[in-house]
Amino acid sequence: MPSTDRESPDKPARVRKAARRLRLASFNIQAGANVRNFREYVTRGWQHVLPHSTKRENLKLIADALQPFDIVGLQEADGGSLRSSFDNQTEVLAEAAEFPFWTHQPNRRMAGVAESSNGVLSRLEPSAVYDHKLPGRIRGRGVLEMRYGNDHDGLHVFVAHLSLTPAARRVQLGFIAELLASAPNAVLMGDLNCTKDCAELAWLLEHSDLTLPGPPPLTFPSWKPQRAIDHILVSPNLRPRRLRALPIDVSDHLPLAVDILLPAGCSLEASPSKG
Repeated sequence: MPSTDRESPDKPARVRKAARRLRLASFNIQAGANVRNFREYVTRGWQHVLPHSTKRENLKLIADALQPFDIVGLQEADGGSLRSSFDNQTEVLAEAAEFPFWTHQPNRRMAGVAESSNGVLSRLEPSAVYDHKLPGRIRGRGVLEMRYGNDHDGLHVFVAHLSLTPAARRVQLGFIAELLASAPNAVLMGDLNCTKDCAELAWLLEHSDLTLPGPPPLTFPSWKPQRAIDHILVSPNLRPRRLRALPIDVSDHLPLAVDILLPAGCSLEASPSKG
């Protein structure tokens, strides 16, 4: 039976204003489908195009596991197509885990059969949301940006699902680096499809202020993790704590989580505009 990670007794999570600590998580949920070995990508491949009751059961388990967190980035969340029984899975998770704010970014639509999306679940109200389309020869990738507070002093959270090829990822990370240039308090999370040793991720770390919060945990495949291809990268002044993978066996990826401590100058509430 799939397991869930009991993060702490204070569920549902609340923003811990006194400690100025936020709990972040990133999860490629594979549209609610579950495989337990590589063979099932073939034998259970129908899950990628057809609905099934187990997907809703998996979403309940995912919602329970994500409830302690303050901001969650989702990848491969179906936006409402045949394979998800026309449910927007980001919305379903937001309601089940009692997140008051959510948004999703449809990236790849397949004639009503599948709609792959990035998504964000949030207990904080964002001041702005931006839908950025990532460059590449094959369209269908994006980065979803959430801004909390003012542009300069606030928190910028980017959620992305990068391409499979190194050349495409290099171009996409170059685009993301430009977005990061004006974000001193930033988080990039998602399925980046590469390890920390790959040249393109090394390039991003060299050309931005982002850092690895620690040795990236192994997240793929979930049944026997061998590769660390899911990442949460942060600005160093956000003071990351407790980078870990969560033992939740309901996707082919394990979710990744980290706590961040906000610097004194980082405001999560936008200042009122001056008329």
